[in-house]
Amino acid sequence: MPLNARRLVRKMRGGAQAHLIEADDGNFYVVKFKNNPQHRRILVNELVAGVFLRYLQIATPETAIVNVTADFLDANPDVHIRLGSRTERVEPGWHFGSRYPDDPNRIAVYDFIPDTLLRKVVNLDDFLGILVFDKWIGNADARQSIFFRSNVRQWLPGREGQPSRLGFVAWMMDHGYVFNGPHWDFVDSPLAGLYFRPSVYERVRSWDDFQPWLGRVTHFPEEVVDEAWRQLPPQWLNGDEEALERLFEKLLRRRPRVSDLLRGAAAGKANPFPNWKHA
Repeated sequence: MPLNARRLVRKMRGGAQAHLIEADDGNFYVVKFKNNPQHRRILVNELVAGVFLRYLQIATPETAIVNVTADFLDANPDVHIRLGSRTERVEPGWHFGSRYPDDPNRIAVYDFIPDTLLRKVVNLDDFLGILVFDKWIGNADARQSIFFRSNVRQWLPGREGQPSRLGFVAWMMDHGYVFNGPHWDFVDSPLAGLYFRPSVYERVRSWDDFQPWLGRVTHFPEEVVDEAWRQLPPQWLNGDEEALERLFEKLLRRRPRVSDLLRGAAAGKANPFPNWKHA
């Protein structure tokens, strides 16, 4: 069941014009609206990516469907879409929510941290896993991430059995331009999906460094694709069902190609893997 929007916190940066909203479960979500300037399909891309990344055990925000009612919009006129010099009302209904790490008044979230701290991020290897994912799924954007300092065990998949400790955590976020955004095709540029900080790729010296994610994508289960489909609200598709089915079929056929796509990134003009000698 969807959550209900309860309180507007602020408008976020970015082309989708998302808003940070507190929901009735007490958590905070970056909400992208169905009539955002980038396209309705962006919401589909975000939810599908969230389901896939949970299976791959790559750190990413929890996803939710957030119900924004007409009463909430009437009480919060600052919730709107700006198109040039005019504003457009957000459509009431179900929208996409990406969970914020905590109450924004209690936690600092960073888009950028210096290299001295970046190398200490406890899940730095997730930048290798997300590159495998981005190459497979055709992310046409540069890799986006956020950082925050918190209890490692609380926020990272597969870390539940580890001792409780504080550390910098990276979350992979903003997946609206997987599947080449609203175009629903695949971009295979060597630069596609790369993070702009090359230090995250310094440890790559062999194919083994892309495991276990490369193996998980190569053998990605069709059942997980079906799970993502079942979670999509019909109003987000709005006649795109056949197009999405064709897209998923192409995606599954791409599984064996991921190694070649990584090799293509290494052979590009801006080789992100300076220590990988036998790509």
